[in-house]
Amino acid sequence: MPRWLSLPAALGAAFLVLPVIAIVARVDWADFGTLITSEASRQALWLSLRTSTISTLLCILLGTPMAMVLARTSFPGQGVLRSLVLLPLVLPPVVGGLALLYTFGRRGLLGEELEALGIHVAFSTAAVVMAQTFVAMPFLVVSLEGALRTAGQRYDVVAASLGAGPTTVFRRVTLPLVLPGLVSGAVLAFARSLGEFGATITFAGSLQGVTRTLPLEIYQQRETDVDAAVALSLVLVVVAVIVIGFARQGRSVL
Repeated sequence: MPRWLSLPAALGAAFLVLPVIAIVARVDWADFGTLITSEASRQALWLSLRTSTISTLLCILLGTPMAMVLARTSFPGQGVLRSLVLLPLVLPPVVGGLALLYTFGRRGLLGEELEALGIHVAFSTAAVVMAQTFVAMPFLVVSLEGALRTAGQRYDVVAASLGAGPTTVFRRVTLPLVLPGLVSGAVLAFARSLGEFGATITFAGSLQGVTRTLPLEIYQQRETDVDAAVALSLVLVVVAVIVIGFARQGRSVL
């Protein structure tokens, strides 16, 4: 590696690490326990963990087949479909929230029919999960599609030539080969869900115990109690680091 690359690498690392150090330095450690154990904080953290887990499972269930279709098939309009699938990566989250609101809200494209059936989606916990899934699924699709293209199809072809059916090949050959990519994508999806803010507040609102996730609670506390906001921010950072650490350890084992 050229030695001159060390300087910009160090600058980039400092740019990413120093803000975290600044949060740690700003925390009021004397009241840290009290700040993060209030009822509102505990509810927000539990809601974030619960909805992020559900949205990650949805990303796996829906994103895995989508990545397979994009990586292993060819059809007219595939490029357009891929662009639409990856659109949440570049859209501001608030725009995604508006799109969900005008689709599943009370007067949305599908919302009116759902309301007639007694199903209320917007401004509910289900809306939090949907918002998180909308912004997080592209991360899993991108990661898994890349893993599928890298793995190729030679082992799939061999298994099929030996008499294995498509489902057996997918379950016994394809998935084990791309499991590290699937794990990475799932971790990215979970991390993105955990930190989701814009789409959630637009589509689900900020109701304590119902839709107010930890990022929303941090924003709420920032207006009234800066010390609480900083303490909760540190909690979110620690949770994210733990998730990434477990993911890296699990991937190395795989």
